[in-house]
Amino acid sequence: MLHRMPYARRKAGIEHARTTCMTAFAHAYLQQLERFAQAVKVPRVRALHLPPPSHAQGPENRGEFCAVELDDGALGMSYALVEGVLERLHAHGGARGLVGSDALTLAQGYEHDDTMARALGLAAANALTCSLYKRAGYRPPASADSIGELNPQPGDHIGMIGLFTPLLPRILSRGAKITVIELKPELTGAYPGYSVTTDRNALTSCNKVVSTGTILLNDTLDAMLDVCGNAQQLALIGPTAACLPDALFARGVTLLGSSWVRDAPGFIAALREGRPRSGTTIKTAITPAAYPGFDALLQAARRT
Repeated sequence: MLHRMPYARRKAGIEHARTTCMTAFAHAYLQQLERFAQAVKVPRVRALHLPPPSHAQGPENRGEFCAVELDDGALGMSYALVEGVLERLHAHGGARGLVGSDALTLAQGYEHDDTMARALGLAAANALTCSLYKRAGYRPPASADSIGELNPQPGDHIGMIGLFTPLLPRILSRGAKITVIELKPELTGAYPGYSVTTDRNALTSCNKVVSTGTILLNDTLDAMLDVCGNAQQLALIGPTAACLPDALFARGVTLLGSSWVRDAPGFIAALREGRPRSGTTIKTAITPAAYPGFDALLQAARRT
């Protein structure tokens, strides 16, 4: 069982009166970025890059993410196909009013009630994280695989938060059992080798868990992590998960998997056209053992 470090909860009595989405992770993440902005002059917003509207995309939804680009070339992504966010961004003129704006102010929207502000905020926060990494000379290690380095074995019970259809054969072929947790009740049921349920408590019997990074955005992070206490490995993966991992490692996450952009022009063009971006990025995997920690990164950033 994973050791759980103490986790600060929001004070009782404010949760129903709040005007912002104050999850403990979002608050801790933004506090770190505020320290970064106090220590160095952080870049401003250069552009917001959007894929085509979802109704204009093909069946594979290659344009699921929006990206905030900063003046130093740092890029941060966030899932946009949630609660009409992508359509709203297009309706609001995309980047109108964001070019040249303060990146930290935009990032602070991650704590807001409004889903669009939260998505933009997380993308800006992830861009600031990328900027910190670049300034500190840190590059997240390349990932060994696309399934959170879980190394599925016969007898393993893998919990999957969000239905990663392409990953199912890779796990099932290794002899592991899979239970998928989904928010969409129409997807529930028993399938060959795996089952899909909306009951998050099914994760309590899983010894390994892989989750979509979208839980950082859709208000399910705390609820999901609370039932993963029996997981020996807990991987959070996807472009949205390109955040500072300190507060997540403190909650028992053992791997944060995302993407590092190696060809920015190619990446931006592919995203804006709704094409695959795989040739423009490298999959990464950060673990507690291989991560220097925020304080060390901030020290290195100050020296540049």
